Amino acid sequence: MKHEIKTLKIMVGIYCRGNHVTTGTLCPECAALLDYALRRLDRCPFGDKKPVCSRCAVHCYKPEMRRRVIDVMRYAGPRMAWRHPLTALSHLIKKIFYRPAG
Repeated sequence: MKHEIKTLKIMVGIYCRGNHVTTGTLCPECAALLDYALRRLDRCPFGDKKPVCSRCAVHCYKPEMRRRVIDVMRYAGPRMAWRHPLTALSHLIKKIFYRPAG
């Protein structure tokens, strides 16, 4: 779960800096999105066995917030390879190799 939180914070930061031209802190819109996503992660029924959201059978975000998070991931994902390569690689491995139990 710590990895998911770290990845989410990094991705929202990259997105906000690139789209809202902020430095050091998130704009109010991105801060609200991050807060919402962190609350959802905190309440995830899978706990530490949580898959990446795109591979999860339970979608716990409201549709509008899910769309916004997808936008963040699409923008920040490719940029993470250069700025945070180990985090990006770890996230990619989890996305590719996670298989839900059952």
